[in-house]
Amino acid sequence: MHMIILPGDGIGPETMAVTTQVIEASSKLFNLGITLDHDLAGHDSLSKYGTTVRPELLEKVKKADGLMLGPMSTFDFKDESKGEINPSKFFRKSLDLFANIRPARTYQGIPARLGEFDLIVVRENTEGFYSDRNVESGGSEMLITPEVVISLRRITLLCCERIARAAFELAMTRKKHVTIVHKANVLKIGDGMFIDACHRIGKDFPEVQIDDFIVDAMMAHVVRHPAIFDVIVTTNMFGDILSDLTAELSGSLGLGGSLNAGKEYAMGQAAHGSAPDIAGKNIANPFSSVSSASQLLKWFGSRTQQDRYITASNHINQCIALAISSGQTTRDIGGNLGTQETGHTLVKLLQQTKIVV
Repeated sequence: MHMIILPGDGIGPETMAVTTQVIEASSKLFNLGITLDHDLAGHDSLSKYGTTVRPELLEKVKKADGLMLGPMSTFDFKDESKGEINPSKFFRKSLDLFANIRPARTYQGIPARLGEFDLIVVRENTEGFYSDRNVESGGSEMLITPEVVISLRRITLLCCERIARAAFELAMTRKKHVTIVHKANVLKIGDGMFIDACHRIGKDFPEVQIDDFIVDAMMAHVVRHPAIFDVIVTTNMFGDILSDLTAELSGSLGLGGSLNAGKEYAMGQAAHGSAPDIAGKNIANPFSSVSSASQLLKWFGSRTQQDRYITASNHINQCIALAISSGQTTRDIGGNLGTQETGHTLVKLLQQTKIVV
């Protein structure tokens, strides 16, 4: 497996350093033969090349088997004519990474204030209210007068159907329960199409239980009793908000792994931002990035029918849980280790813990 590594901005280089150590240790342990190709995007690329993402980098990523993208200072990048391109948006749109898979679960060692739960948010990733990716060029947010802004949302049948299928396929590997989250009481046409598409695709999966919630009510249900949910499927902005909430409910946004996947390509990417206020202080939680890499390994193993990648992914997840339960973590989730020390501990656990196939 040939993997491109883009460390990113802020805490990205610190958390990605731990992630690459874990990937390399797993590669040796499971004979995966992973090669890592380090490159630049974000502020470092802007300083060196005059753009946050070089066109040739996209071609390089397309020839690889996977991409790990570190957190980017996306708020800083406002003018694409000056090379200030949002790398996350760029790769999601250019590679058609339509499914954003964001697991959230509780761990022994972190108080489960709302009880134990294990769920996954499956978020449509390429359209919706995101004005920088739902039109071919330019943006869909317009300043009509100095006092009036219009923001357009795009919802297409194709995107509804393929994200629904991704959710139902995932549910078949879990507890066979899909929850559709929407705002069809107000967005009657767009979210009406989304709900109809989900139910229509659901007919291909008769074993899967289906229910749906209006998004504001869903937030209340998730913070009251998250254990009742398994796979949650929703549109872009709702999924972005909901997945941050569920990650925080698990103990910290620093635990929120994230995979962006399409038919041909996939990108692991921590769910959190670049956190410049704590960059360079060796306190950032690396588990979100490591979990994202684990998801990328599982995606590649499933796509190529190589079970050892799936076993490696499961082993990484097991060792993250062991590190948390033993308190060998960063301070945000109750430990007293730095970012680097947490990484060293995790690598030791990978090497010393019995592998469960």
